[in-house]
Amino acid sequence: MTKRADASAATPATLALARAGVAFTARAYEHDPRAAAYGLEAAEKLGVEPERVFKTLLADVDGELAVGIVPVALQLDLKALAAAVGGKRAEMADPRVAERKTGYVVGGISPIGQKTALPTVLDESAILCETILVSGGRRGLDLELAPDDLLVATGGRYAPIARAR
Repeated sequence: MTKRADASAATPATLALARAGVAFTARAYEHDPRAAAYGLEAAEKLGVEPERVFKTLLADVDGELAVGIVPVALQLDLKALAAAVGGKRAEMADPRVAERKTGYVVGGISPIGQKTALPTVLDESAILCETILVSGGRRGLDLELAPDDLLVATGGRYAPIARAR
């Protein structure tokens, strides 16, 4: 993997990874604005197993925002996320709040380089992968990197926070 933050892929996420010296590969694809599931679209267009493509979701846990990162084919278990960050109750964050706090648009929210540092939890299934893909900070751009490197870049940790649909 190479570090790439060229003009065509420069986002707060790619710049943060480059500054931190984290190896990653920017993987761009042609986003279809009609796509209903951004993560599944990325997996299909990039030819990557959905188990390796992770979506970034924001939840309100006891009045504070937290980030949950789970495989695109699964759902975020809100109770498990709340427990992982030491909370009791969680619900999905309002999309407008998520955009304002992260600096990204829904469908392109990256767990890396957010405007506000938030508690971040990566589903433990990522441990099984040499590399995973997460949003690069805009629709049509994913970043491929080692799961441990993602946790270094976000200050996050692993926990079992995904469940089947």
